Amino acid sequence: MADQMQWANALSTHHSLEAAVTDVVQKAVSSLKAPADLGLVFISSAFTSEYSRLLPLLAEKLSIPVLIGCSAAGVVGTNSDSQTQEIESEPAISLTLAHLPGVDIRTFHVMGDQLPDLDSSPDAWIDFLGVPPSPAPQFLLFSSAFSAGTNDLLQGLDFAYPGSVVVGGQASGGFASDRMALFCNDQLYRQGTVGVALSGDIVLETIVAQGCRPIGEPLQVTKAERNIVLELDDQVPLKVLRDLIDSLSDQEKMLAQHSLFVGLAMDEFKLSLKQGDFLIRNLLGVDPAAGAIAIGDRIRAGQRLQFHLRDSQASAEDLEFLLKEYQYQSNGESSPLAALMFSCVGRGTGLYGQPNFDSHLFSRYFHDIPMGGCFCGGEIGPVSGKTFLHGYTSVFTICRSK
Repeated sequence: MADQMQWANALSTHHSLEAAVTDVVQKAVSSLKAPADLGLVFISSAFTSEYSRLLPLLAEKLSIPVLIGCSAAGVVGTNSDSQTQEIESEPAISLTLAHLPGVDIRTFHVMGDQLPDLDSSPDAWIDFLGVPPSPAPQFLLFSSAFSAGTNDLLQGLDFAYPGSVVVGGQASGGFASDRMALFCNDQLYRQGTVGVALSGDIVLETIVAQGCRPIGEPLQVTKAERNIVLELDDQVPLKVLRDLIDSLSDQEKMLAQHSLFVGLAMDEFKLSLKQGDFLIRNLLGVDPAAGAIAIGDRIRAGQRLQFHLRDSQASAEDLEFLLKEYQYQSNGESSPLAALMFSCVGRGTGLYGQPNFDSHLFSRYFHDIPMGGCFCGGEIGPVSGKTFLHGYTSVFTICRSK
């Protein structure tokens, strides 16, 4: 039998860091049954004062050429009953190990102020990261929530590595940079972004569930300046929005007071737009005098947008819709071997009123594959082929061999 890709994940909820590390290494190594080429580790913020001890403890028990990860408000992992669990605000460590024959693995740590200029050539980005563009690499990134330049890095990767998938998230669980940790091989960082590029016999596919449902119809921006919409369908935006809200049910009107968002259509040529075609952005405010609305992204005339609502039901339906669509489209491809989940700290129990909602819904469509991940301060994933930093989103990554 040819050497095949393998993945394993282990989760520990021991309150002692030594016991948790021993536990996850033992379980992950015994279920992998092959030498590990890559490790992904996520540690909950309950261990904040002990972050600096994690890598030395892992190194005592685990010999691995590449290891990356971060601290998080909550971690996702597979328990000893092969059930996926989301452990929020409790001590926990999730360790994913992968045996990746035929895959070239390269790590990097970058700071926002070192990035090439956005006007630079693709070669400047390729030289900066030290990652060849061919075969197209797949990137996993973890950044500090306080790092400038995350959006510039994502734009640079899209530019220099067209066709590459970029996923990950921002470390979470603290309100100051010294309460966050990024791990890369034997180094702990408090700032910047750590990443791993995987190229060769590996495919990463994504499901980016932004947790919203559209209301009303798509509208065209007829006049805009930076992030301000000045005209929608040649009308005053605030009037269009008020008319839309008047047409909603009482329950939706209540929701619109605090959970109204704007979806920007990512494909200007697509005629009929559906869930998953929009990049969801915050509605930042309105100018009652001018009737303009401000949103959390740049916008230009000619773009289409649609207003969206978000609540637990919309989030559940959105994820289910995307899972069904993925299953339909991937019929006949090689079997998924593992999954990673990067979910917003604003989802989980706080959104659904129950634990494990997103991961268990995912597991109904993907049985018995190991899953690791964490809760993020911002989630990284593609919409219509471009990579963005999201909020309130669950980004699932499905790992296959080619």
